[in-house]
Amino acid sequence: MIENTKRVEYSRRFQKQLKRAPIEIKIAFLDRRDVFNQDPFQPQLNNHKLSGSLSNLRSINITGDWRAIYSETKTVIIFEMLGTHSELYKN
Repeated sequence: MIENTKRVEYSRRFQKQLKRAPIEIKIAFLDRRDVFNQDPFQPQLNNHKLSGSLSNLRSINITGDWRAIYSETKTVIIFEMLGTHSELYKN
């Protein structure tokens, strides 16, 4: 187990998206956040670096279609966006 020692924060955009998300997504996010805090590279999260205009961000799976996108520094993880795959990655 790789305990995450970084502080977790949430952007305003993420907070608004989480507030508007269906209750089952809110619950799924909290569950996945707990997994992420224990081991950010747990296989079920499918944690991966993004490309293109989002190349400074990473994504984790919340459900089959929902993703949480985050940025990180040496001391802080900031959840930036939450949404479906098509909402987050539209061209």
